[in-house]
Amino acid sequence: MTDTTPQSSLTLLGLGDMGTALARTWLAAGHPLTVWNRTPAKAGVLAAEGAVAAPSAAAAVAANRLVVVCLLDDASVGAALDGIDLAGKDLVNLTTGTPAEARARAVWAEERGARYLDGGIMATPTMIGVPETGGYVFHSGSRALFDAHRAVLEVPAGARFVGENPGHAALHDVALLSAMWGMFAGISHAYALTEGEDIAPKDLAPLLSEWLGAMGFFVGNAAERLTSGDFTSGVVSNLAMQVAGSGTMLRTAEEQGVSTELVSPYVDLLRRRLAADPAAHGGEDTTGAILLLKR
Repeated sequence: MTDTTPQSSLTLLGLGDMGTALARTWLAAGHPLTVWNRTPAKAGVLAAEGAVAAPSAAAAVAANRLVVVCLLDDASVGAALDGIDLAGKDLVNLTTGTPAEARARAVWAEERGARYLDGGIMATPTMIGVPETGGYVFHSGSRALFDAHRAVLEVPAGARFVGENPGHAALHDVALLSAMWGMFAGISHAYALTEGEDIAPKDLAPLLSEWLGAMGFFVGNAAERLTSGDFTSGVVSNLAMQVAGSGTMLRTAEEQGVSTELVSPYVDLLRRRLAADPAAHGGEDTTGAILLLKR
């Protein structure tokens, strides 16, 4: 019998902003919840809301088969669980970490007799328990663990299983965040260019949103080209044209007194791709530059 009933019990270690949001969502859904936090006061607040505050991490782990961890970092996970009996436990680690840390922690957990699932939370604390915000959690590792507890894991946010390689949840998490940061960098540069001009940020904002939405086709297009290895079919604005036009972007920034540090690295990457073989790469789109990033 799998542990998927709406009132399945669980343990949560870590009551920071995210952990507290997770805890309140499980409590609101009627799940018996045992909590532990290094600072007892935070557990006390949730105890007043219906949780069981364990006196130690060991006691919290012993209380339930399903143990969810949401701590500061991987070192905190190791410190909190050091010496605790994990035999027969299902450990779901929602602590932010790297793919390598997740794979090592999976081996560590399995050596101690636990099934392991790593998670990457694609949401802020305010999105937890609010389905319409679109938040979700990537999970990777034990498929059996995921299937057994999926109903519980989906209570705070959507649950997406991305493979049995324990590092893939963290990798998906960082890949998406990296794309987000790149977008933020471009938006920041755009606002800096118009700062001090008779262009109100609130007037530029809808234009930026509209343009970035129109450029969203690049995501799927790049995936198809990386899969096929064909960087030239159907290209409208080729690499040679993009590199030639980059000078205008950089000169405009100089005229506006704006640093190019957010855009120059990408321009440099495109120039390197073209310079390597102008005849071969000039007619490509910009996707081929991705190949230069692998060391």
